[in-house]
Parts: sequence; structure tokens; C-alpha cells
Amino acid sequence: MIPAPFDYRIAESVEHAASLLRETGEEARLIAGGHSLLPLMRLRLARPGLLIDIGRLEELSYVRESNGGIAIGALTRHRRLETDPLLADACPLLARTAAQVGDPQVRHRGTIGGSLAHGDPASDLPTALLALDAELVASGADGDRVIPAAEFFIGPFMTALAHDEVLTEIRVPRLGAEVGCAYLKFNRRAQDWAIVGVAAVVERSGGSIERAAIGLTNMGATPLRAAVVEEALSGADSGSVAAAAQHAAEGTDAPADTQASAEYREHLARVLVERAVTVALDG
Repeated sequence: MIPAPFDYRIAESVEHAASLLRETGEEARLIAGGHSLLPLMRLRLARPGLLIDIGRLEELSYVRESNGGIAIGALTRHRRLETDPLLADACPLLARTAAQVGDPQVRHRGTIGGSLAHGDPASDLPTALLALDAELVASGADGDRVIPAAEFFIGPFMTALAHDEVLTEIRVPRLGAEVGCAYLKFNRRAQDWAIVGVAAVVERSGGSIERAAIGLTNMGATPLRAAVVEEALSGADSGSVAAAAQHAAEGTDAPADTQASAEYREHLARVLVERAVTVALDG
């Protein structure tokens, strides 16, 4: 199929994009890489009256140190996240997660901001940011506001962004040498969305686990934290991982679709949580 008719404007700045969004209202959508929005438009599941192209705003493409953490521009492409030396050293979870997004073509065109603003519960990067307790910066007519990742995703394809706001920056912490991380997912083909994915951030202290943050992909209407597993792992030793992982599906609402039943997703969550925490503990 082909998209329904739409108008097209090129944004000259973040302020210009926000102004166009404000003037047009709910009919306008932002586009950068287009790998999330264009497939929906071709199926006419999305019918924006105006596409606002922000892909030329090079000032929103960066990875740099900021206030003891890492700041990432919203138009930074997945491929740069995958290969950036600062992220590889300071926050490897993002680099490892980005390496598993789609295929090389998607990673060279898709942007982290587009992935987050799309709000797909089967997407990989939102789960990693949730496990990292990241912050997201939105810019609009009233200036910038900072939104914790835990408050950003509010439903399937729904986020806390106002209709006239532009996601401009993502802030993640620098992970110390005592923190291990991993992102594992199960899918039918390498470029497919995750049937289930797990992001694990584990802080070690001697032979015990000081703190664990576990994010789940495609186990509900938004990315979720496996809170019961996190509590079970806090202060535990590595021998407790298998038992803690059995609680991975608690508090979730796994969907059933043509890819998998809810019960199968719950089983995958338990298996992948155990594996991801084990990988994180190993390095």
C-alpha cells in the first residue's frame, strides 16, 4: 500500500519544529530516520496530515560527557551508539543493545530519539534506558523539561511527550567498574522485534550483588522493571540468580499474539532474566 496524502516541511531548528507542531496540532508528526513511522503510514495505520523532517538537525547528533554522566542527542543513530568508544567504556549496555536493533540498514538510519518517541513496547532501547534509570529531555514552547524514563512510557505507542514537544536529549549514568550489564532477547529472525528481551544492570560488591536493575521488553504495554527479581537479588550471592529469575513474570501483563502466547513469554522472561544477570555478573 501507499501512504495517505500528507504535507511535508523541513525543520530548520528545534524551535521551528516545535512551532510547526504547535500550529498544526495532533495532525503533525516528526520524522528523522523514518523506520518506525513510515511502515505504519504505508499500511495507513498512521495518517499524519503533516510530516516535519528533523533529520537535518545535526546539533541533535552527539555522544558526550555531561555532569558526570553521558548525554546523547536524540538524532544519534543506532550505529553510532553501537560503535561509540565513550559509550563502550562508560555505558556499554546502550552499545550492546543498539547492536541488536534491526539490521545494519536500520541501525545506519534509525535514531535513538525516534525509537523512544515511537513508544513500541517491543523495542529494545526503551528497556535499556529504563534499567539505567535514564532521563529524557523534551523541548517545547515553555522550554526544556526532564522526564525520568520510568515516567516516559505510558502505554502502547504512547509517551509523556506533549504534542508540541521535541525529544532532544537522553541522559544516562556512567557505569563503574563494579557494574556489569547485558541485553539479551529472543526473536525468530535477527532483524525481528523481540518476542521478549531483558536488560540487566548488576552492581557487585565482593561476592554478593549490591543492586540489580532488570528491564523487560514486550512483557506489557510498556517496558517494565522486574521489581520482584530486583528485590530478591539485592544483597544476595550469585547462587541465588536462578531462584530470583523465577519471579521474572510477576507484575507483568505479557501479550498473546501470532509470535507467542502469554505463557510462552512468561517462560522466556524467566529464562532470559537468569541468563542476562549471569552474563552481567561475569563482566
